[in-house]
Amino acid sequence: MIKHYIMIAGPTASGKSKLAIEMARRTDGVIINADSMQLYKDLAVVTARPSDADMAQAPHRLYGVLDGHVRASVAMWLDMAATEMRGAWEAGKTPIIIGGTGMYLNAGLYGLASIPDVPRNIHDNAVTLHAEIGGAGFRQALAALDPVTAERLYDGDTQRLIRAMGVVQATGRPISAWQQDPHEGAFEGVATTIKLLPARDILYQRINTRFDMMIEAGALDEVQKLVARNLDPGLPVMKALGVRQLSAYLAGDVAKADAVRQAQQDSRHYAKRQMTWLRNNFNAKFEVNEKYSESFFENIFNNLRENRLT
Repeated sequence: MIKHYIMIAGPTASGKSKLAIEMARRTDGVIINADSMQLYKDLAVVTARPSDADMAQAPHRLYGVLDGHVRASVAMWLDMAATEMRGAWEAGKTPIIIGGTGMYLNAGLYGLASIPDVPRNIHDNAVTLHAEIGGAGFRQALAALDPVTAERLYDGDTQRLIRAMGVVQATGRPISAWQQDPHEGAFEGVATTIKLLPARDILYQRINTRFDMMIEAGALDEVQKLVARNLDPGLPVMKALGVRQLSAYLAGDVAKADAVRQAQQDSRHYAKRQMTWLRNNFNAKFEVNEKYSESFFENIFNNLRENRLT
C-alpha cells in the first residue's frame, strides 16, 4: 500500500496547530513539527509551542527535543522527521507535518541538495563581516559572488545570507548553483498539502494579541533563563523571535512596552515574509483561510482516499 501523509503550511499565528489537531483527530494522525524554533526545549512560551492540553488531544513529535546549544540544520530535521513518519506508518497512523519553516517543508517535499559543510573559520568570518557591515551591506557583498541568492534574500535573512557567503567562499561555487544539483532525501509517500493564508489584518492582530499572552505566560522568565546560559549569540535559539527584544528589556536597555512593540513588529514582518514565500513557492493541493468548513475536511479525506488507491 502506498504511504501517504499530510503537510500543513502557514505563517506564524495562522491557526496551523488548531487545524492539525482536528486533522489528527479525524485521521488518527501523528503531528510532526516543522518549525525550526519549536524544536528547542528552551523556548516553549516564546515560540508558541503547543500547550500540554493541545498535546493531550493528539500525539505530537519533535517539539522541544533539542537543547539550545545545538545548531539544528535542515538535514538534521529531515532525518528526524523521516524517522517519526516511519514510526507513524508502522503504527497505522497518518503523519501530519506542520510548520512555517519554508526550507524544512521544501526539503521534505523535494529533497535537499548535497551542499558541502562550511569550515568553522569561514563561517565565523562571515558572521563577523555581517556584524561589521550589517544586513544590507552584507547582501551587497554577497551579490558580487552569488547574485542569484542575493536577489532572492532579504537584508534581514541573516542566517541564509551568512550560509550563502560561507558556501561560495568555501567551495568557489554559489549556493544557488549547488541547489540546482539533483536533490536527495525527500519524504517517502504521497503528500496531501494544505496552505493556510489568513487575511493579513486578522493575522497581524492575532500576532499582537498572542505576544501579549506570551508575556503573561512567562516569556520574560523563559528568556532570562536562556540568557543566563551564556550561549553563543549566533546559535539559532538565540535568534528566535522575541529573544533579542526581551533580552534588551531584561538588560535595562529599553522599556518593557518598547520591547514588546518591537517584538510584535518583527513578528509581523516575519509573517509577511512567510506569506510571500508560501504564495510563491508552496504549491498546495488545498488553500484555505481559517474559516474551513466540513466540506473542506471531506475534500481532504477524498484526496487521502485517492492517494491510497493511486
